Amino acid sequence: MIVQSGQAQSQPSTKAKGQVTVQGCVSRQSGDYKLTQSDPGNSYVLHAADKIKLGQYLGQQVKVTGTKSPTLSDSTDAGRSTSAVTLTVSSVKTISKECSR
Repeated sequence: MIVQSGQAQSQPSTKAKGQVTVQGCVSRQSGDYKLTQSDPGNSYVLHAADKIKLGQYLGQQVKVTGTKSPTLSDSTDAGRSTSAVTLTVSSVKTISKECSR
């Protein structure tokens, strides 16, 4: 029983370890929602978790918290620094209604 208790406690920390928070501009490209950072120029493909509606954040500067994972193209485009990373979004907060250009 002690082992089961230890396993239950380790699950939330594993989840929290994969969480990242990034800030950027939401756009739509090839049917996917993307978050683009102007500096350092990273981009993330966004997938909504739960009941989050990403469409309402289009064109806005937001702070997104979610779980990061490589996109399928990362394995073939390993040499490119512009490869997007998939971010499964658990929360979104609007910073500005308009993206700064």
